[in-house]
Amino acid sequence: MYAAMLNKKLVLAVNEAYLVRNNKKQLNGQHYYCPHCKKRMILIVSQQKSAFFKHLNHYGNFMGEKEEHHSSKMALKAALTAASFNAQVEVPLAAGQIRADILASSNLAFEIQCAPLSKAEYNHRHALYKKENVKDIWIVGKRHFLRQKIKKTQLIFFRRNQLWREYYLEIDPIKQILRLKYNILLEPLTNKVHYQQINFSLDEVGIQNFWKFKPILHHYHINPVKQKQYLQLQIRQKSIKGIRIAKLLYEQKMTIDNLSSSVFKHFREIGSLDTATDYLLKLSANDS
Repeated sequence: MYAAMLNKKLVLAVNEAYLVRNNKKQLNGQHYYCPHCKKRMILIVSQQKSAFFKHLNHYGNFMGEKEEHHSSKMALKAALTAASFNAQVEVPLAAGQIRADILASSNLAFEIQCAPLSKAEYNHRHALYKKENVKDIWIVGKRHFLRQKIKKTQLIFFRRNQLWREYYLEIDPIKQILRLKYNILLEPLTNKVHYQQINFSLDEVGIQNFWKFKPILHHYHINPVKQKQYLQLQIRQKSIKGIRIAKLLYEQKMTIDNLSSSVFKHFREIGSLDTATDYLLKLSANDS
């Protein structure tokens, strides 16, 4: 459909799309309604065909839903629809125990997480998706954006595949982009992350490019001296990490200088032990 009601006025999809493309209006930031049945509609903006409106099925803008979550959900839904997915929002699954933010197909769901989420709640929802044989792809909002240092609350959102290695997905409804951070690795001892990133536009071209993206993975460089200095500082300041490693060093009758040089040179995977702890635990296991 190429027209809809907005604030009791009939508007054309092509005109609304023009305003969105020129940053004069946020995509689906306002409520459109069908001029015939009066039900909610969303604007689908496409690079390859004319913009159009589509009825929004199975959706309720529930009280308490944050605007970022709502805008992100509508933007991704519109992009998936433009890319020929029969995407629906707020679809109940597992006998109503969960609602998929966006169900793109019978076995593919997208969850957009803008609010805090505990590991227990995430595990519960992820297990329900698995039970329903639905692959759940988690995309995070601004609160959870990955920056230079990783937080414990972010660990549940990481995924891994052969092409992208460890990766992380973010959505920005203002800039209308889906951001992929990939080839993510942790420094040997710090919580600092290294990664590559690419942005995909929230339209059918961006979705198509996202699905077929094959990157060239970079090799990162580390400064072993700075890693060693960081470990010395942790022990001196008696941080949790410093106390743990100092105890392990004492048990092995070692000092930092006795550690293998490899401890300070090799990156590690997300969620893994720091290289010093890992090295010392392996020594202890060999002794026993």
